Amino acid sequence: MLTEDRPREDRPSEDRPTEDGKTEDGKTEGQPAPAVSRGRVVMLVDNDVVHDSRVQKAAASAAAAGWEVHLLGCVLGRRGRSWTLGGARVRLLPLRHTLRRTRHSVVRATLRRPLAYAHPSVANYRRRLVQSRRADLAASRIAPGGGPVREAWLLTRRVSARLQARWVAVRAHRTESLTAARNDPRSPLERSAIRFWQALLGDRAWRVLDRNLWDWDSAYRRVIDELEPDIIHANDFRMLGVGARAARRAHARGLRTKLVWDVHEFLPGMKPWGGVQPRWLPAMCAYEREYAGAADAVLTVSDVLADRLVERHGLRHRPTVVLNAPLTGGDADRTEPVPDLRELCGAGPDAQIAVYSGRASAQRGLDVMIEALPRLPGLHVALVVSTARSEYLRGLRARAVELGVADRVHMLPYVPFDQVVPFLAAADIGVIPIHHWPNHEIALITKFFEYSHARLPIVVSDVQAMGGMVKATGQGEVFHAEDVDDYVRAVEAVRADPHRYRAVYDDRPELLHEWSWEAQAEVLDGVYSALLPAAARTASPATPAPPLSGGDLIGAQEEG
Repeated sequence: MLTEDRPREDRPSEDRPTEDGKTEDGKTEGQPAPAVSRGRVVMLVDNDVVHDSRVQKAAASAAAAGWEVHLLGCVLGRRGRSWTLGGARVRLLPLRHTLRRTRHSVVRATLRRPLAYAHPSVANYRRRLVQSRRADLAASRIAPGGGPVREAWLLTRRVSARLQARWVAVRAHRTESLTAARNDPRSPLERSAIRFWQALLGDRAWRVLDRNLWDWDSAYRRVIDELEPDIIHANDFRMLGVGARAARRAHARGLRTKLVWDVHEFLPGMKPWGGVQPRWLPAMCAYEREYAGAADAVLTVSDVLADRLVERHGLRHRPTVVLNAPLTGGDADRTEPVPDLRELCGAGPDAQIAVYSGRASAQRGLDVMIEALPRLPGLHVALVVSTARSEYLRGLRARAVELGVADRVHMLPYVPFDQVVPFLAAADIGVIPIHHWPNHEIALITKFFEYSHARLPIVVSDVQAMGGMVKATGQGEVFHAEDVDDYVRAVEAVRADPHRYRAVYDDRPELLHEWSWEAQAEVLDGVYSALLPAAARTASPATPAPPLSGGDLIGAQEEG
């Protein structure tokens, strides 16, 4: 119907049983496939789906609008799983990092540190061996019995052990030095190696700098090909290449598959995942540049990021902005009550609460909220985070104890996705104290919209997009990032006249409509319809089913 070579009903079925007794698309065996209407969309994401609100909302809303949606994520290990999300089918594919080689196998140690071991694990093994030998020698010296021969034998062992310990210590030190040099992006040899491959291969250099990207292709390739999608919706940079190659294979088979690239973050502004990895960012940037031009349509999260993508990749058309707005319809089938934020904090109805929801890390700037508390009497701080056990949060708690404000600092767990807005509405101020970082400057992040729908005055640091929006709307106050004095000023201004800031939501109801996923779903549907004109509809997309009840959580989809 929407393909070049044969109608949809003649395509091979993908409903084969998996090991868990369900079909690959998440239905139990024998369950009939839904009626096909507008076309098949395969969404790709490089995570477990459960903690990514944007892809969940996109999948559910597209399915509600009449598209056949398959959302493919991944899970480490040998066994995947599947379920349904509204009308969409979710499947997690097993991912094995077979090609994730350590850097120690890339550059021979003899070229840089001749005495270094080939790998830090070897150095650790040798250290432990020396310790074991010393322990054995100590036990032998205090054993009863012996004579001149035994004493001479023990002396020989002591000398040998001492020499071995010194030799291992020297080599282990050189190994540590080599490891540090390999992980230092300022290392001349490391920079030279990266530049060499970039000069030799151009945007294909990622094939040497980070071969692990092929593991993602191996995990997704077969399932995408079997589904024969009309549209591949690739989320972010890793899935861009996977989707682009899948689209090429589909074209070679005579299909008219379209590729949509959904850009969540500005890649050059990201911190490398998993620590300092000098080759990671150059590899990912080359990978993105190679495949950026393959997309038939590009989506992104803000106007600022759209402009940067045009400038960086020379896109023919400006990306369409689909905001990370919250779903406001809620789950009509949910029966459990929304947790009471005030009750969890142990704060009475007259107490004022400043809330932060989402990921907790140093660059999120939560320390300014703690440092300011001695100067903000009566104000409570609620940190709604995935876990309170992280080293960063333990440090914040310890600092609150030092300042004598621990009784006003509360760390609360996430709540189900559809309860976020009413849960936050019990607070008095929504705080976004993030530091200046490239990706923090360019988007209105999920928590910004959640605070807005909760009708909270917002206190935000002076990052470009959110600071500018708050100044334009008057819904809160802006302070200089990492400036405790200015943060105190902003909070005191809101506390003095909260109704002034809340009135913005009543005076400009169009803001909250635009900042809802229901409105953004219409934009997404328009992009799909433009790619497949035969599937366009005249009616507005239906309200989507809420994403993964109880699974998706506050702040799960944010900037990196």
